[in-house]
Amino acid sequence: MFNPTRDQARQFLFESWRKRRAGELLTPLEDLTAQLIDKHPEYHPLFNDPERNQDKDFAPDDNVVNPFLHLMMHLTIEEQLSIGQPHGIREQFARLTHKYGSEHEAQHAMMDCLGEMIWQAQRNKSAPDAAVYISCLEQQ
Repeated sequence: MFNPTRDQARQFLFESWRKRRAGELLTPLEDLTAQLIDKHPEYHPLFNDPERNQDKDFAPDDNVVNPFLHLMMHLTIEEQLSIGQPHGIREQFARLTHKYGSEHEAQHAMMDCLGEMIWQAQRNKSAPDAAVYISCLEQQ
């Protein structure tokens, strides 16, 4: 799943959660995804009803967290940590985990910086800059 569409990414989230709830065998990525959804009980009603929520939009102006984006950012951070990229990410994660007292809350803090890096890349019409990301993490 290197470049999924919005619908494919959402379907992956819904299907991972469905399989977990049904007690079906999951791939490692599906299992990780279901664990992340499990850590967000506020999202369970949404993921329990895919037909109703597949196309649901979350406008930034509504001041509501987009659960799909939130979980995909968790998955992005998990991947970064697993491969140790960008350089220094594991050290920043360890520091933030100590600061916030949990890996999950550390990832939430990291999301702000990940979002900042993506926003700057979009604004500048450039590739994401890992230096921006790590610099932001250092300030957390």
